[in-house]
Amino acid sequence: MARALNKNKKPETNNKNRACNYFLGSFGSPCSFCDLPRPASLLRFISAVSYTIPRLNARIPAHHAVILRFGRTFLQTVHPMLKKLFQSFRTPLRRTQHIRSTPEVLNSGQHSLQKGQFSRYAVNIVERLQGAGYQAYLVGGCVRDMLLGITPKDFDVATSATPEQVRAEFRNARIIGRRFKLVHIHFGREIIEVATFRANHPQSDEEEDHNKSLSNESGRILRDNVYGTLEEDAQRRDFTINALYYDPVSERILDYANGVHDIRNQLIRLIGDPKQRYQEDPVRMLRAVRFAAKLNFGIEKHSATPIRELAPMLREIPSARLFEEVLKLFLSGHAADTFEMLVDLQLFDPLFPASAEALEYNPTYTHTLISEALINTDLRIKQNKPVTPAFLFAALLWPALPARVLRLQDRGMPPIPAMQEAAHELIAEQCQRIAIPKRFTMPIREIWDMQERLPRRSGKRADLLLDNPRFRAGYDFLLLRESAGEQTDGLGEWWTDYQDANDSERRDMIRDLSGKDDGTGAPRKRRRSGGSKRKRSADASSTTGE
Repeated sequence: MARALNKNKKPETNNKNRACNYFLGSFGSPCSFCDLPRPASLLRFISAVSYTIPRLNARIPAHHAVILRFGRTFLQTVHPMLKKLFQSFRTPLRRTQHIRSTPEVLNSGQHSLQKGQFSRYAVNIVERLQGAGYQAYLVGGCVRDMLLGITPKDFDVATSATPEQVRAEFRNARIIGRRFKLVHIHFGREIIEVATFRANHPQSDEEEDHNKSLSNESGRILRDNVYGTLEEDAQRRDFTINALYYDPVSERILDYANGVHDIRNQLIRLIGDPKQRYQEDPVRMLRAVRFAAKLNFGIEKHSATPIRELAPMLREIPSARLFEEVLKLFLSGHAADTFEMLVDLQLFDPLFPASAEALEYNPTYTHTLISEALINTDLRIKQNKPVTPAFLFAALLWPALPARVLRLQDRGMPPIPAMQEAAHELIAEQCQRIAIPKRFTMPIREIWDMQERLPRRSGKRADLLLDNPRFRAGYDFLLLRESAGEQTDGLGEWWTDYQDANDSERRDMIRDLSGKDDGTGAPRKRRRSGGSKRKRSADASSTTGE
C-alpha cells in the first residue's frame, strides 16, 4: 500500500520539480550592458510564478495558499502592463546612442535666436498650446536654419496635444495625412504644420492596432501614429540637427542629440542605428543628401556607410512620393551638388535607371549634359527666375533617348515618329519609378519633339517654329545639348541670329538654306514649273493628233 501511495505521489513530485525548475530558470542570462535581468527574463519569471503557485497549493498551509492566490491574481493583472512597458524598450541600444535622457538646455544668452525671427503665427500657436496646458515647441528645420542664418521656408510645431486636441483649440485647423497624421493651421496663405510627439512602435503593438502604426517585412514604416513624450519624439527625429526644440516663451533651446555640436562641425548624422533608420524609411537616404548639399555639410561616416547597400530599397517607395522628393532634391538651389552625391552614393540608379545606364555607356556626354542643366537650374533659382520641372526632367532623361531613337530608325521608322515613340516608351518606364504628372510629361515630349523640328527651317517653317509655344524651351534645350559637346552644325547659333534679325535679314538667312532640304544639308530636288508641264502636254497632244 505504501509503495502504491508513493507511486501515486510520484507524478506530483515530478510536477513540483518541473515547476521549480521553470521557476529557477526563468531569469535567464543577465543583460550584457547593465548586468540586470533582461525584460524578457522578468516576464518569464512572472509567468513562472503564475505556473508554479497552483502546483504548490497542496503543499503549503492554508493561510499561505490564500496569500499566494492573491499574488497570482496580482501578477496576472500586472503581467500585460509590464509586457507593454518592456516592449517600449525593445529598440536596440544603438538606436538611442545620440539621445540624452535630459536635454542640453541653451538659455537665451547661449544662442543667437530671438522670438521675433520666427513666424508670428507659429509663435502664437506655441503660446496658445502652452496656455492650454500642453507642451509645445518650434522644432526641426526652422530652428536649424535660424541657427545657420538661413531664412526658413516653413515653420513646424511639435506638441504633446493630439491632433484632435489641436483642432479643438484652433478653428482654422485641419487634420491631414494617414501615414503621419498632422494638423495644418491656416493663416491666410501661410500654413503652420503641427505634429504630436511620437514614440517608438514595437511590432506587437502594430499587430494590436494597425490604425496607429504599421511596418512591412523590410522594416519600412507604412503608418506611424504612436504618440509619446518629448524625449521619445527627439529619439524619432531622423538627424541630430533636426532634434532641436525652441521654446519662444522662455527663449530656450532643448538639444537632445548634440545637434548644435553637429551644426558647428557641419555634419549630417542620423540618430540611432543608420541601417535600421534607413530601413524604416529609405527616403531618409535622399534627405541626408539633400541636407548635405543644401547646407554644404558632410554626411557623417557611419551615417553614409549603409547607403550604397540599401539604395535599392528606394524602389519600394510609392512613385508619387518619390516625385515630390526629387523636386525637393533638384529645386533647392543646390541641384548640381545633389546630382554628384546621388551618383557617388549609388542613389541615382533607383531614381533614374535609364539615365544611370546612359552614364555607364556614354559617361562624359551624359554627365556633362545633366550637370550643365542643373547648374543652369541653380542659377535661375538664385536669380528668382521660374524653373519648370518639365525642362528639368527632359534634361535628366534625354541621355537615354537618342539610342532608343536610333534603334527605331534602324527598323525603318522616320525620324519624327521614331522620336515620339521612343519618348513615349522612356517616359512610361520612368513613371513607374517616379510618378511624373501628365502636366509635365506632355511638355517633356514637346521639348524633345522640337529637337527634330528645329533643323527644318526652309520656307515658312522657321517662322512657324518661332511662333510655337514650346520654341523657347526647345531652343534652350538645343543650346544645352551643344554645351554638352553635341555636334549640331551651328544650329544653335543660327537660331540665335534668326531671333535677333529683322524681316529682311531673316529672308536672306532662309535664302541661304535654299540649297538644302529643310535646312538640314541634304540635296534638294527641284520641282518642275507648271509652265513647262503645260508645254510638254501641248507637244504630246500635237504628236498624237488629238
